[in-house]
Amino acid sequence: MVRLHIITSDDWPLWQEVRVAALTDAPYAFKARLANWDRGGREQWRARLDLPGSHNVVALRGDLPVGMVRGIRGDRGTSELRSLWVSPAARGEGVGDRLIEAVAYWARQSGATTLGLAVIPGNASAIALYRRNGFVATGELGELLPDGVTREQVLARRLP
Repeated sequence: MVRLHIITSDDWPLWQEVRVAALTDAPYAFKARLANWDRGGREQWRARLDLPGSHNVVALRGDLPVGMVRGIRGDRGTSELRSLWVSPAARGEGVGDRLIEAVAYWARQSGATTLGLAVIPGNASAIALYRRNGFVATGELGELLPDGVTREQVLARRLP
């Protein structure tokens, strides 16, 4: 059974463990690179979790982290879903859906009316997950990726 755990800055070792696992398993899915984080010390990890207006969640099977997600408060009624990852050992079990819903619930409780995200084009499994959870393309230009040509695909979901 998988349970969701809201992370605080005191949980930085757990966040570090799951973030490094995500960047190692699926480097194609993130703009961040493992080289930027794998040697980060306690203060770097704690600072990431102390960002005002953020909501950090880890999915655990027993004591083993099997997924992660971040929510970030935006402006004008929008929050962002970031850094979603599910371990290969837990894929296909609804963990991604639960992590998305955890951030959507937090965003609604924070007053957001829209939950947005950016996804790397070509990440078909992530795009399918997001579409299944009500996200649609916005037509906005996402951030430029390191190749200097490709842009992230921006998706959003209205929050009831």
